[in-house]
This record gives sequence, C-alpha cells and structure tokens, in this order.
Amino acid sequence: MPQADVSSHMATAQSGAGAQDAKPLLEVKDLEVDFQSSTGTVPAVRKASFSIYPGQTIAIVGESGSGKSTIAAAVIGLLPGTGKVTGGQILFDGKDIAHCSRKEYEGLRGSKIGLVPQDPMSNLNPVWSVGFQVREALVANNIAKGSEAHKVAIEMLEHAGLPDAERRSKQYPHEFSGGMRQRALIGIGLACNPKLLIADEPTSALDVTVQKRILDHLDDMTNELGTAVMFITHDLGLAAERASYLVVLHRGRVVESGPSLEILQNPRHPYTKRLVQAAPSLSSQRLSAGISEVHHSHGSSDSGDGQSRPDEVLRAKNLVKVFDIRGAKGEKQELRAVDDVSFSLRRGTTLALVGESGSGKSTVANIVLGLLKATSGEVYYEGVPGSTLSRADMFKQRRRMQPVFQNPYGSLDPMMSIYRCIEEPLRIHRIGTREEREKRVAELLDLVSLPRSAMRRYPGELSGGQRQRVAIARALALNPEIVVLDEAVSALDVLVQAQILQLLADLQGELNLSYLFITHDLAVVRQSADEVIVMRDGKMVETGSCEELFANPQERYTRDLIAAIPGGSIPLWEGA
Repeated sequence: MPQADVSSHMATAQSGAGAQDAKPLLEVKDLEVDFQSSTGTVPAVRKASFSIYPGQTIAIVGESGSGKSTIAAAVIGLLPGTGKVTGGQILFDGKDIAHCSRKEYEGLRGSKIGLVPQDPMSNLNPVWSVGFQVREALVANNIAKGSEAHKVAIEMLEHAGLPDAERRSKQYPHEFSGGMRQRALIGIGLACNPKLLIADEPTSALDVTVQKRILDHLDDMTNELGTAVMFITHDLGLAAERASYLVVLHRGRVVESGPSLEILQNPRHPYTKRLVQAAPSLSSQRLSAGISEVHHSHGSSDSGDGQSRPDEVLRAKNLVKVFDIRGAKGEKQELRAVDDVSFSLRRGTTLALVGESGSGKSTVANIVLGLLKATSGEVYYEGVPGSTLSRADMFKQRRRMQPVFQNPYGSLDPMMSIYRCIEEPLRIHRIGTREEREKRVAELLDLVSLPRSAMRRYPGELSGGQRQRVAIARALALNPEIVVLDEAVSALDVLVQAQILQLLADLQGELNLSYLFITHDLAVVRQSADEVIVMRDGKMVETGSCEELFANPQERYTRDLIAAIPGGSIPLWEGA
C-alpha cells in the first residue's frame, strides 16, 4: 500500500477498544532512525507512520532487520549504540518525545510507557531476586516504597499469573521456567499501570501452549487496566490473532497497514503476501489435504525383538532415562525424563517428536545420537542394538547419523571459517585428501544454496538463516542416512524458516534422508512430518500419521497443542 494510502487509511480503519477516541495515544509521523557505522550512515527506519489509540492493541510485523524493534526502542528512548532519530515525530499524548532529554524519558518509562522485552533471561538481573526487581520498578516510579512496595510487588506477580507469588518473589531468575520469567517481566512492565505497553517478541522463545496462556493473560490484564499495546512480532498469524490492526514493516518502511483480517484476506504488497504464505501458523491450515498418506500401526514400535522391517532405519524400544537431582531441601531425588518411549523411523521419511519444554523429546534425541546413555531400553540401528556397539563401531555409526541443533549462533565455532566448520567432520573421520575435502565443501555449499565464496567467511558474518544452512551442510558432509533436527528452525524468522523447511524437504527427496524432527511447534510439524509422536512428562501420549493426528486427535493434550497454534482459525487470502 502506498505511504499516502497508509496514512489516510489509519484514522478511520483502526479498530479496537479506543479507536472511537478522536485523539491517538501514540502517533508516529514520518519517523526516521539512522545508525552510524564504520562505512557511514545506515538507515534503519524510513518515513514510518502509524497511530495507537487508548486501549488498542496493534502489531508491528516484519522479519529481523525490518526495523520493528528499532521503532519500539525509539518510542521508549532506548535506541542502542549510535542510533538516533533523524527525522519525523513521535507524539505521545500530543507531545513530541522524539528528542526528549534523558531525564524526561525516565519520567515516561514505567509510569507512562511500559516494556516487556524479548529475552527474559537477559533482561532479568541474575543476582537479584525477582521480587526485588518488581519493587525496584515501583520505587523508581514513586508508586510505593518499603513494606508497601513489597506488598504491591507480590500483588503484581500474582496478577501476572505466578502461583505462590510470596515464595516465588524470593527466588532468582534461574529458578524460574521461561514462561514464569516472562510473567515476571509482564508484572514489571505493568507494575506502574502505564498507558502504553510495548511487548517486543514477548513469547518467541516459548512453547505454543505456554505462549497462549501468557498472551491470554496479557490480554486480560491490559483490557482490565485499559492499557494500549504495541506488539512486536515476526509471526503474522500470532499478530493477527492478538491485534486488531497490523503495521507491516520491510527494510525500515511501512509497506502496508490496516485491520488484521483485512490484511490477511486481502494483502496488497508482495512482501505481505510472502509473510502470509510463509507463516507456519497460517500454513498449517493449507496443508490438510497435502500431507502424504502414511500407513501406521500403533503396535509396530514394539513388534519383534530388535528385528527391523525392510524400510526401518532406526528403532527405539522402551527407552527410559532417569536423572539424579536434588530436592528443595537438598535430598536426593530422581527425575524420570524419558519413560518407556518406543518408535520406528522409516527410511526417507520424517518422524516428529512434539511436546512442550520438559517433555523429554530432546533427551530422546540425545539418546538416539549416543550422547546420553539410556537407563534402560534400546536403540536399534537397522536391527543392530546400540548397546552392543564398541566405541570404534559407535564412532563409525556417527557417520550415518548427524545432528542439526536449534541455535545456529551457538552450534558453529565463531573462530573457525565456514570452510573449516564444514570440513571438520571430514577431517575427523579421515575422509579424502585436502583437495578432495575442499571439493566436497564446495559441493555441500552448492547443495544448501550458499555461494562458494562463503567458505572464506566466518559465522559472525552470516545471517541466522545462512548459518543454519552451514549447519545443515556440515551435517550432510559424511553422507548420513539419518539427520536429527533438534528445534532446527525455531530460532529463525518465518520467511527464513520457510526457506529452510523447503531446503530440508528438497534434500530429503534428493538424498533419501530420514529425519528425526524434535520440535514444540505443531504448525511446523504439519508442514514437514510424515508421522508424529506427542510427548508429555517423558511419556508418549499419542502417535500416528500427521494427517490422522491433525484430523482426529485422540488426547486432550494433543487437542490443546493444536488449539494453541496462533492464527489457526483465521480465514486467509485465497492466494495463500
């Protein structure tokens, strides 16, 4: 949508609790933000305009680097590094705050504009108790002091949905789960009853069911308080479900804006159309008839005693993993992380292990990879029990089975060039001469659609999607039969995620690979899996073909996981 149309469309089209109010709470007009680098000026936001009315929730949507978090930082006066507002206005309650002093911004933060940042682990101080950090916000904004601040802090944590808030307030961030930490940040963000809350990717690192509970709770709290919300996200389905109005950003510019349903049903800009097509939460609706038919028997995992079917490349039988842990008072306890899990992976297919954090799915993956030893049970590789393999045989087995991990930033050595990252498994397994290895690395880069010139670069010089392509190339270096994908796309933007999923599908067809796909995201599962195992608390609660599972889930837990997919019931543009 042209910029002029965007601006004229806003005042009449924005719907929500406060859209009837004549005066916007926040008005961003032709905002420009630049950063200075060693090579000159880098424009991050270009002529961006939108409005938020009292009590309204709008979502700013775009991939990494689109400028959405930069706009949020400009509104709250927290632009990092050399970032500076170089043009336009930011009107809050009618006053231009684009060039406020530090003291003036401190008067706005907390009491007028609250913030729920993206990463709860890095935004909570690890050496302070959670309760102290809520009290700090109250004291800094002159809401309460002393014992009164302690009392209000407990109330805010309770209001944010933390059970046993009095006891929890004395604990530290590392003692909280991801969902609990995010609830604490919501409590801090709303502690001073701000008129506007900026929620910057508040649930991007959370399971879909936890995400739904937290966003439901955030909706309840903001509705009760009459707080307007600026919701920052890269997931168009999530945005449309949670916000009445969308602003789509691409390379620092607003390319389209309007009511959520209108944009999903009639996207005008090519970039918006790409976002609608790529969002897995929306894509899952389109695939109900497109998933391959799989013949599945619930008893097949337990048939025979290590005897493999002709098409079976891997089988796990009655896996159990028990960890020794310490209880609250230091007494020894046991955690049954995996409890009697059995499954079969057929050659050339994708088996997905799905569940929330703590369900045991990654522990199963580590047992399959030989990185953890099962307490009991067995993993068979083409009928051969893993427990009978010598250390030398297990080393050879690793050539046939390779992992791709969740975080491409952490799984590649930043001190090694891309060439060395991909060549390392070839060198460790003593495959080929130096010239042959260099040729193989070049072939692998071609395979994952990266230029051969990338081998001279380092991980820090690549985007997240490019890094994950490097990780996939490294996993394929030894010509494996099985690839274990542990949350391999969950850290990526939806457009990049769609590209990687398509790449994995193409490679599977070309190389006849078998995938064990570990994920918490059922939307991604529906796009990519043949068979699915749903796990909860270490146990298998449901298993079947992907088509069967989505069409007729038997267990309430599975139905809850499917219901938690954001945007799952939103009617879409026909071109999607």
